Amino acid sequence: MSCPALPEGFDFTDPDLHEHRVPLPEFAQLRQTAPVSWIPQRHGIAGYEDDGYWAVTRHADVKEVSTRPEIFSSHRNTAIIRFNEHIQRDQIEVQKLIMLNMDPPEHTRVRQIVQRGFTPRAIRSLEDALHDRATRIVAGAKENGTGDFVTDIACELPLQAIAELIGIPQQDRSKIFDWSNKMVAYDDPELAITEEIGAESAMELISYAMNLASDRKQCPAKDIVSALVAAEDQGNLGSDEFGFFVLLLAVAGNETTRNAISHGMHAFLTHPEQWELFKRERPATAADEIVRWATPVMSFQRTATQDTTLGGQAIRAGQRVGVFYSSANNDPEVFDRPEAFDITRDPNPHLGFGGGGPHFCLGKSLAELEIRLIFNAIADTLPGIRLTGAPRRLRSAWLNGIKELRVSYA
Repeated sequence: MSCPALPEGFDFTDPDLHEHRVPLPEFAQLRQTAPVSWIPQRHGIAGYEDDGYWAVTRHADVKEVSTRPEIFSSHRNTAIIRFNEHIQRDQIEVQKLIMLNMDPPEHTRVRQIVQRGFTPRAIRSLEDALHDRATRIVAGAKENGTGDFVTDIACELPLQAIAELIGIPQQDRSKIFDWSNKMVAYDDPELAITEEIGAESAMELISYAMNLASDRKQCPAKDIVSALVAAEDQGNLGSDEFGFFVLLLAVAGNETTRNAISHGMHAFLTHPEQWELFKRERPATAADEIVRWATPVMSFQRTATQDTTLGGQAIRAGQRVGVFYSSANNDPEVFDRPEAFDITRDPNPHLGFGGGGPHFCLGKSLAELEIRLIFNAIADTLPGIRLTGAPRRLRSAWLNGIKELRVSYA
């Protein structure tokens, strides 16, 4: 049942692999020879009581899985394709309280509430404040002369945007950064983050958010927290639901945008003609190409709720299905010269915000705004920015992360 085009034992969720590269050549092999292919794993290595998953590598098939939640469930085993093999099932079960891991109709109910915070009007209302913040962030980095682009620039605007959106005091943003880092970094031994520390950080973040919700219920303010939690009997979120929503934001709205910005900067500096083009013309298409190129979330998973067929392969009920956005975003059937970083690419139907369907990213407009604002600020203030070292990648089973990118700001 395994794919003959891959070396024996090859696994697209191996964090050791992702510490060094995204497996684009192997994705290309599968798209050509077995676009829906069984990937065997040692029993339980991903934290699930099974022996592997189906890898879905073509753009069209990833979209099909994404838009059929009644057949491909996020709830059965969550959307995370690989946990630490020592995780207990009850730790997986509690993650089903996060919107990412819900199916309709419960997902529909929660999403209809939280999307109040992501209307075009709500995002437009943030633009002036985030423009000023982006300008200050980049100006502060310039004063340092040299530094780590990830911590100096890439991480700051997403954190401040979340704080601005949710009403978290800006002085608390470092807590959110620390907690979210620990939640997703358990695969990277250099960071010395264990599964237990990650779980503790998640609980601290949830507790912080629940306390914030409780405060707003007692004393509503003109912010999104009050709009989401002030009156539970009027279809708003309970304090616990709000806590898990902020947990999701800390990863989906912080880690992903930070990594898109980091990969985008590296792409610009290794494709200097694109950086010159951006500085000169600021094309509106740039943000989408940065997200396609970076694909910060390499993969999520679904679990088949019934026997079905996908891409000519029979999939049994209960089997896990990995949707690989990194592969879909490099599918030559959809993208002309996908290996090229081209900020004028149009159309650009990438799946960096998901493959459509109920889990399409709520924060797409906010992420694109942040990317546009931060690169405009960099182009204005740091036009001569250059690399001084190779990027150091995060060891992760599903995040395409850069944990350090040394640059000169002069």
